[in-house]
Amino acid sequence: MSSASRPPGPQLQTLDELNAKALLGGGADRIKKQHEGGKLTARERIDLLLDPGSFIEFDRFVTHRCNDFGMDAQKFLGDGVVTGHGLVDGRKVFVFAQDFTVFGGSLSGAYAQKICKVMDMAMKVGAPVIGLNDSGGARIQEGVESLAGYADIFLRNTLASGVIPQISAILGPCAGGAVYSPAITDFILMVEGTSYMFITGPDVIKAVTHEEVTKEDLGGANAHATKSGVCHLTSPDDKTCIGQIREMLSFIPSNNHEDPPFKPTSDPATREVPELDAMIPAESNKPYDVKEVVRAVVDDGHLFEIAELYAMNIVVGFARIGGRAVGVVANQPQVLAGVLDIDASMKAARFVRFCDCFNIPIVTFVDVPGFLPGTDQEYGGIIKHGAKLLFAFAEATVPKVTIILRKAYGGAYDVMASKHIRADINLAFPTAEIAVMGAEGAVNIVRRNEILKSADPEKTRAAFVAEYKEKFANPYKAAELGFIDEVIYPRTLRARLARSLDMLKDKRDSNPPKKHSNIPL
Repeated sequence: MSSASRPPGPQLQTLDELNAKALLGGGADRIKKQHEGGKLTARERIDLLLDPGSFIEFDRFVTHRCNDFGMDAQKFLGDGVVTGHGLVDGRKVFVFAQDFTVFGGSLSGAYAQKICKVMDMAMKVGAPVIGLNDSGGARIQEGVESLAGYADIFLRNTLASGVIPQISAILGPCAGGAVYSPAITDFILMVEGTSYMFITGPDVIKAVTHEEVTKEDLGGANAHATKSGVCHLTSPDDKTCIGQIREMLSFIPSNNHEDPPFKPTSDPATREVPELDAMIPAESNKPYDVKEVVRAVVDDGHLFEIAELYAMNIVVGFARIGGRAVGVVANQPQVLAGVLDIDASMKAARFVRFCDCFNIPIVTFVDVPGFLPGTDQEYGGIIKHGAKLLFAFAEATVPKVTIILRKAYGGAYDVMASKHIRADINLAFPTAEIAVMGAEGAVNIVRRNEILKSADPEKTRAAFVAEYKEKFANPYKAAELGFIDEVIYPRTLRARLARSLDMLKDKRDSNPPKKHSNIPL
């Protein structure tokens, strides 16, 4: 009798029964409740994330070790988290998905060990880790063992930072100490209406500060996407959120030793963009949407924007030029005139550092009038926060290509990937204005006495402003000094970016030997 036709023995029957029990998680009733709350189960989420049939699970039969509070009579196979590895578009990833149907997804010592195992393996083989979070927090019955489990995970998040990509999806509650693991990872995604993050909940806040706030207003997706900047992407449901993760991974290498995936395109790298010739307004104070400029030059007009709803005066995201993944940083004249403030500086600095960690070239679109003035900004630390963006650009050793579209004034000119902080290629449109400040402000300082002494101060001021604009509000002085490599026709921008990135593809640069830098946090 062949092995294929041999009837199953008791050992195989036991395995079948255990597998069936593990796959049910907390049971059919709790799965039904999960679905009624608009959420998928941990296993359904993994199936959406990974290529069909590619998931290999670890530790399916692990259970907790707690015997207090009657816990010895409540054991579920897997203990509330599903872990393992699989493929996304054929590329290896590791995943853990918290299962809210088992003890509300609360973390035990055994549960933490399961997560640590996949993180350790991901570091060994150089593959991203995706965390699908849906947990009530620490398992109180386990006390300090649960807290120790969180700390074990935090340590691995920290050591993996900059080595392998780490992405966190918040698909339900994530509160207390649990928030710090996602906070250390590279990107956080949240689902509107069903997910929330906070250190202390509404009840504690009311007891301590007497403030009344709902979970949604305190830590929902919209709050973190618009106010705190903790959340980078939001979505209406689990399925859309997981689709965003898959797309994000298409721009990112598997680890810090690899280059980003190349995606062939039918969009010619040498394509001219005639509409760019008129896209930048001649008037320096007239707003426009910089995203239109970006979309006009990237492959197929596609920009995968990050943190779209936070610090909207700066735009960051992923795109491709000639099939190559790039990180885009762009001042947005449509919001606050594109000025740099605390939030914009931190948003862009974090993104630049991520790109530098993972060998993603950075293309910077500049139209910046300076830093936002005001006591709120000064007292809030604009000096140190603005310095973060300067530091990030200066420290980055990946290919850096900068195009000045219009204004580049004062210290903000220096900060926005200027030639002086190791940008490789610096281009400018003929509309570029590179100066210490705008014409009006400059004239009021350098020509003040002459204006006051003149018979017609307003006419004299206007004449000096016109003279200043003609002399300094252009890219040619900077080009004369070699700070701008070329002043280009706007329609040629895509081709110039593609050629520059191709030239820089084998760039090698490094920073002085050190344990690590001391960025002004």
